[in-house]
Amino acid sequence: MPLGTLDRSAPPLFNQGPSALSKLIFFSALALFLMVADARFDVVNPLRAAVSALLYPVQWIAMKPVQAIVGGSQYFEDLRTAQSNEAEARRALALQAERASQADTLARENARLRALLELRENSPAPGRAAEVLFDTADPYTRKVVIDQGLTQGIAPGSPVIDEQGVLGQVTLVQPFSSEVTLVIDRDLSIPVQNTRTGVRSVAFGDATTHGGGMELRFIAANSDIQEGDVLATSGVDGVYPAGLPVARVDRIDRRADSAFARIHCTPLARVNAARYVMVLAPVGTPAAALAPASNPAPSSKKSEARKADNGKDKKSGPGRPGRQEGTTR
Repeated sequence: MPLGTLDRSAPPLFNQGPSALSKLIFFSALALFLMVADARFDVVNPLRAAVSALLYPVQWIAMKPVQAIVGGSQYFEDLRTAQSNEAEARRALALQAERASQADTLARENARLRALLELRENSPAPGRAAEVLFDTADPYTRKVVIDQGLTQGIAPGSPVIDEQGVLGQVTLVQPFSSEVTLVIDRDLSIPVQNTRTGVRSVAFGDATTHGGGMELRFIAANSDIQEGDVLATSGVDGVYPAGLPVARVDRIDRRADSAFARIHCTPLARVNAARYVMVLAPVGTPAAALAPASNPAPSSKKSEARKADNGKDKKSGPGRPGRQEGTTR
């Protein structure tokens, strides 16, 4: 067949409608128009909401297998966590029961020894709950302010503790609030005793180390002290009751050129996050020192004591020694 007789045009199957370039330009302009219209006039929101409502059942059905797998894995993970927590709680309960029995035995033995030695029983120090209001604005000290003051019976020098241990000491008392110096303040020192060895020492605040800590000074380099030892109040200062946990030894630096070791301690109390605290009466303070504000005022107590003295003077006759006014020695 001669080449001139061939039809060079494309078959009708491939030559229908506009060209691909015109389609690209049209749909690109339409997409740009829809984007601008949606951004300016929110014209696509009804369509979007209708499509979302129509496709929600399909989405819900499609998500069910995924949710079932995730829920099943989470269930088994929670089950393993609950079992491990139960086992840990049982171990802690058994250990606590053993410690409780030992504490009861030690308490009975202590009572027998005190009765044998005729020693005075240590009465627990009365306390009053308080809430920490804010930290002081002085950047060179570590102090907090609590919501209990002179009207509630707070006295200067009262020890302050939280659920972990000794937090500090009341250094300034105002009518309705008090200022507590924390144990990590450089101006505060506490007589402590190593609960493992019984050796007494003094712990000083050291706010420059580890974001706030304590330090044992003037301890011989060859002394029997180890990392992890717990320090408790010794009670020799007449302020803190004996046996309150204070700190734990975390680092010991023994240097050959010094006769003393540098011992760093971490306070057991939450010095940076305390919210509720307990203010104790100093050792030797009567129990009425931290009485509620509704108790009689000191003046009324003095008047009652004065009336009692007058009554005794009236009862003292010739045979009873009474109070004599104006006697000189």
